[in-house]
Amino acid sequence: MESLAHTPQSEQVLSHLRSKAAALPRVPGVYIMRAPSGKVIYVGKSRSLRDRVSQYFHGAHDVKTARMAGSVHDFDFIVCDTEMEALALENRLIKQYSPKYNIRLKDAKSYPYIRLSMGDEYPRLSMTRSRAGDDSLYFGPYSGVSTVFSIIHTLESTLGLPSCKRVFPRDIGRERPCVYRQMGKCVGVCAGDVDKEEYAALVRCAIQILRGGTKDAIADLETRMSDASENLRFEEAARCRDSIAALRRLGEKQKAVGAPDFECDVIALARDEAGDCASVFYVRGGYIADSEQFLFAPDAITEDGGDADSPMSAFILGLYQSREYIPREILLSFPLPEEEMAALSACLSERAGHRTVVRTPQRGDARQLCLMAEKDAAQHRENQRRREEGDMKVLVRLASLLELETVPERIEVYDISNLGAEHITAGMIVAENGRFKKSDYRYFKIRSVTGAPDDYASMREVILRRIAHLEDASGGYSIRPDLILLDGGKGHVSVVREALREAGVDIPVYGLAKDEHHKTRTVVGEEEEIQIARDPLVFPFLYKLQEEVHRFTVSGMSAAKRKTLRTSSLEKVKGIGPAKAKTLLSHFGTLANMRLASAADIEEVRGLSRADAENIYEFLHKNTSD
Repeated sequence: MESLAHTPQSEQVLSHLRSKAAALPRVPGVYIMRAPSGKVIYVGKSRSLRDRVSQYFHGAHDVKTARMAGSVHDFDFIVCDTEMEALALENRLIKQYSPKYNIRLKDAKSYPYIRLSMGDEYPRLSMTRSRAGDDSLYFGPYSGVSTVFSIIHTLESTLGLPSCKRVFPRDIGRERPCVYRQMGKCVGVCAGDVDKEEYAALVRCAIQILRGGTKDAIADLETRMSDASENLRFEEAARCRDSIAALRRLGEKQKAVGAPDFECDVIALARDEAGDCASVFYVRGGYIADSEQFLFAPDAITEDGGDADSPMSAFILGLYQSREYIPREILLSFPLPEEEMAALSACLSERAGHRTVVRTPQRGDARQLCLMAEKDAAQHRENQRRREEGDMKVLVRLASLLELETVPERIEVYDISNLGAEHITAGMIVAENGRFKKSDYRYFKIRSVTGAPDDYASMREVILRRIAHLEDASGGYSIRPDLILLDGGKGHVSVVREALREAGVDIPVYGLAKDEHHKTRTVVGEEEEIQIARDPLVFPFLYKLQEEVHRFTVSGMSAAKRKTLRTSSLEKVKGIGPAKAKTLLSHFGTLANMRLASAADIEEVRGLSRADAENIYEFLHKNTSD
């Protein structure tokens, strides 16, 4: 990875940059700062290119801006017709280059959404991380998976929408209703208790609530309740009454910050030398419905106020790039130049399809709401600082105990798990700066070991395969670990150290040995043994690593075993071999899902005949164990 550490510019380079900046036009545009290698390190926009870019190479700046400006070797620029066009272009270029000194949001693909399958006769709610080009409606993104499932559960229990895995209308009347119908938490589509029109009305209520219109949803339910009562549809009226009560109870549990029809988003910024944090409150129906925090790297430039164009406007535009709903008002705890605020409002209004105003309130309830969000951001920044300090103390202590040359920022931990000779699996987990980095976890299916399980040979294979990817892989797999830990003793360490020596790689390797109670006891090398059981910093950290790698590895081995058992179970059916069994499981996912299908549904699977489908259906309903 290229180092972008600041090295002082030569007078020749600085003179060239000042001359080039002085020749820029005084018009809106985007500028692209580059390191000596040509790598883009910062993208910005301005209503006056000459004035803004020249500022970087004259006068004093804060530490972050000075570091970025001192790393610039050259820059490009793109002239735009309006500030709004410049703001949109800046956002696209930041996503394209991911510059070191820009604020970077999490990739929208990794955020969870709520999906409503409008293409189905009976639309259902589910969580997804991608937006397909289908007939479904997508709401979000939301701050986390727990928030999504909480909202889905609330809507299902409040409106009586089904939460089971049955497929409608296929499964209507096929099996007895589940316990949720008996408890009154589901309208009972499976029992045929609700017609399509009533179900469609419930779906419309769900859409209103997801778009922030809880008040409108209650009004519609009240209208439906009156209509149903007048037409003697008392069961439907009772369901509407219960839904209205549930929605009102939900509002009582949330933190009220305004009138029942008040909605806005609040964005606040807290800054310190260690980094910055933005906190976003999503206020719907007078309540804080969701909140989100964004921690920026210490190098990210988040200057605000003054006459300069603020990088925060790019952050705000990026925040709403993939959101289903943008409110009519966005409150900021920090000032932005008036022209920039107007450009931001125009961009968001165009995306929202209605007028959206971005403003910084100076007094009243709106200002108090901004101060509340600012306090929340400061608290999250402080919590993060304390966590980072604690993590660093642990890593420094670990480096001291193991006599490492550097503090181990990236630690990889390996374990072998097997269930006989058939399923030998290795797991690799990663801790980066003291925190689990699950995106870099890997499974390895052992290839070279046949016959009786051999942990030493398996571990050797895994390490050699891992090291072989240091040069040709991308992402986390290409990053060299500072320390390798093994769930094993001195024998494992000896084998792995020898494998690394053969590969010409020098990485410290130690084992995590357990006592007779299966608890982490010592860290071992080939000869040395380091007691850690009484170390209050290192022991909990290493114990957590060992438990995590064991959990991850065993889960991978178990999943492989379950898949084999399901496949081999289907192979008992006349005419079904390994290929057809694999195709069936890929199509239905589980045997439980397959049992819910009819023979006609099974026949639709590619490569199956009518006879195959009938044989499978008969087999599944004679054998009810998964």
